[in-house]
Amino acid sequence: METPEDYRFGGEVDHLAVKCEDLKKDVEEYKRLGFTVETLFDDWAMMRDPKGFGIALLPPDSKHPPHIALRVETMEELEVAAEKEGRPIKPHRDGTYSFYTKGVSGNILELIWYPE
Repeated sequence: METPEDYRFGGEVDHLAVKCEDLKKDVEEYKRLGFTVETLFDDWAMMRDPKGFGIALLPPDSKHPPHIALRVETMEELEVAAEKEGRPIKPHRDGTYSFYTKGVSGNILELIWYPE
């Protein structure tokens, strides 16, 4: 039987990151659907629904790939997962820390931690 220590990593789904053709237009469309702007830069936006689920909008020239982001509760969890994956943790301008890795069928996963 597997134990949690056997798992690569885990966390709750925090957001999906998707490509968008027109950042300003897509921000307005997600607002119309009930999302609010959490973070807005010239080159990406994070939108949240009333329950906290996020959609990250990435323009075509974004340095970030489309991905599924899983949130962990502590930096220690992030460090353990990054070590298992052999990936570096990077700080982001919005104050979060994360790393990217390949998931099932080559889909990109981001494991992310939000400091309090």
